[in-house]
Order: sequence, then structure tokens, then C-alpha cells
Amino acid sequence: MTKRFSPGQLVLMVVALALAVIWLAPIAWAVATSLKPESETTKIPLQWFGSELTLDSYRLVLGTGGIVKWAINSTVTSVVVTFLTVFFSAMAAYGFARTQFKGQRGLLAVILAGIMVPPQVLMAPLFAEMVGLGLVDTWWSIILPQVAAPLIVYILYKFFQDVPPELEQAAFVDGAGRWRVFFTIVLPLSRPVLAAVSIYTFIGSWNNFLWPFLVSTDPNTMTLPVGLANVVQGTFGLRYAQIMASVVLAGLPLLVIFVLFQRQIVRGVAHTGLAGQ
Repeated sequence: MTKRFSPGQLVLMVVALALAVIWLAPIAWAVATSLKPESETTKIPLQWFGSELTLDSYRLVLGTGGIVKWAINSTVTSVVVTFLTVFFSAMAAYGFARTQFKGQRGLLAVILAGIMVPPQVLMAPLFAEMVGLGLVDTWWSIILPQVAAPLIVYILYKFFQDVPPELEQAAFVDGAGRWRVFFTIVLPLSRPVLAAVSIYTFIGSWNNFLWPFLVSTDPNTMTLPVGLANVVQGTFGLRYAQIMASVVLAGLPLLVIFVLFQRQIVRGVAHTGLAGQ
């Protein structure tokens, strides 16, 4: 039988389709521009396709020699940031959700207030701190400031509050300690939400440009966004085809990750209880 849609559903479908087109248009333009000859990227009037499709911009970007190193740097820093962020955020969230201590509400309020602080406000004092510690132009200067993630603490805190306390109480009766309960019961039950926040943290760290740009001037420590931003600025100005080619190359790993783990992302968002907020 043919399924019929109500007028309201049709309107929602049209709006969703329009939003999808608006979201995809810049991506399609970036791909089309990256396949144009460099001389035609600023041609007026603008055209979607040039006189020929060419991979010259990709060959030039990949031929810089540093892109593999920068990709490795981005992978290492993003993996370490993801692990440390999720691990420490999970411990903090579990502590707030399951233990009682003096000043708990005030400390939780301070952490939640951190969600409203723009990261750009903290960059000057963080940079001064990295200089004082002698960590500039090292991986740790890129990694450590990204580990503090109030939003991840809040998401995990909300999830841990919904974990049945009877499971933990049964483990306590059997002689398990708080740490054993956390690692053997709470974390395995939290795999969907942990997977979701891990993917979001990895994507955020991979895409982070401004902070690594401030603290890494050594090509050996540059991440992929910073390295590519440096090579697309030529003597004669911006090279738009190469800029778009670098954007496509930098975004491909994230696209692959999202395609492979989209089910975990959706399940994780559903398990946090934040999907409707």
C-alpha cells in the first residue's frame, strides 16, 4: 500500500530537503573549485565547473612533502586528546553523580559555567602558561588545553545519573570498591555514550585550527589544518584551488569516521537524554 503523508509531514520534508541542499552547497562548491585550473577560480561570472577537470591542485598540495607528517600529528594529538578528555571527564562526572562531598554543588556550578566561556577568551592566559612551562612547539601544548571539556562532563554526568544504582549496590555488597565498580560496571554500561562523546571530541580536536596555530610554529609539530593553511598562501596571493583541495583532504578522514560510526553517534545522543533539549 502507498503511504500517504499529511500536509504537515510534507512541509517538514520540504524544509529538511532545503536545509540539506543549503548544507551541501558549500561542500559541493569546494570540491568543484578544487578541480578547476587555478587561473579559473576567480573568473567572473562564477561558474561551477572550469574549462577542464584537473587534479593539479591535489598534486601540488600532496607534493609539499609535509602533509603526511601533519596528518600523523593530527591523528596522534586527536587520539590523545580524545582519550584523556573522555577518561578524566568520565571520572569527574561519576564523582558528581554518585558521591557526596562538601562544596559539590558549587564546584559543579563552576564546571557548568565553563560551558558558557568562549575558548577564545582563554587563549591569551593559556598561551602565557604554555610559554611559562616551556611547552610551546610541543605536542603537549596542543593537547593539554583541550583536555578540559565541561560539556563532556555535563553529558556524562546526566547519563550516570540514570544508571540504576542497584547494580552498583550489588557490587558493593560483594566487596567491590568504588574504582572497581566504576571500571567494571559503570564504564561498560556507558559504551554508547562514551563512543558518541569520543567521536565528537576527536572531530573537534581534528578540526581545531586556532589554538594549534598559536602554539605550533615548528613544521614538525604542526597539525594538518595549520600545515595546510601555511602552504596554500603563495607569493602571488591565495591559491583558491589548492585551498579547496586542502579542505577536502582534511575533511575526508572525518567523513569516513562519521560514515563508519554514525550508528554509535545516534545511539550515544539518544542515551544522553539530551536529544530533545
